[in-house]
Amino acid sequence: MPISADRLYHHNRRIAKEKWGFLLNHTILDSLKAFSAGFEFSIAGGDLLLLNDSWYVTHSGLLRVARRNHCQGIRVQPVRDFCDPTAARYSFRATVYTSKNSKGFVGYGDADPSNVSPLVHGAEMRVAETRAVNRALRKAYGIGICSVEELGSSAELRPSSPQSKKLPPQPANGNYGGSKVRDRLCQVIRQHQLDPNLVKSYATEFCRVKALREATRAQVENFVAHLADWAEKDRSALLCQLNSYSSPKEDAA
Repeated sequence: MPISADRLYHHNRRIAKEKWGFLLNHTILDSLKAFSAGFEFSIAGGDLLLLNDSWYVTHSGLLRVARRNHCQGIRVQPVRDFCDPTAARYSFRATVYTSKNSKGFVGYGDADPSNVSPLVHGAEMRVAETRAVNRALRKAYGIGICSVEELGSSAELRPSSPQSKKLPPQPANGNYGGSKVRDRLCQVIRQHQLDPNLVKSYATEFCRVKALREATRAQVENFVAHLADWAEKDRSALLCQLNSYSSPKEDAA
């Protein structure tokens, strides 16, 4: 018999307090309640992790959502033009079919030694495949939080800590971090011929906010630096990432 949303939330909250204790606050718990009710995520089942004061879903958690929603299948293909095994660089396209008549929700994933943790060097192909599947699943089922497997080597994969709470974030006042940061972002977009709308979608997810105007100046500065660095190192892989934010193409036949 399925567990009720309230019971699942209370179970999740109890385990979260055991794992993360006083690091939890009302905002984090409110998010946990929403994820418990909306997606039936279970901390005990390994569906969610709390990192740097934000929830992240796991690959196994996404697969369980797909199974509960009777996913019809997932197709994964390498994007061969962007794969270079000699450099351990891989790119994949995943398509999630939510119903028999579904045209599919598409997600792209890439990985190379520069954007994965040193702990998984040698497994870049598997990481790229997992990232593609995760992005397609999140798009298919409307899951707004990032997955753990999508985090790159530049992300700080450590549990939330009290030190992160010492200084409150300073708002960007809706100007995307100030004129200098905005000008730098526009310069990167023009220089590398990127789609501004897709960049904005990526920035929103990168900064873990619902709207980019809610991001702090530091978050936007980090994103712009990340975007510029990735564009310089591997524009093709960046385009794959940006394309994953294109509007889903699904309608019934």
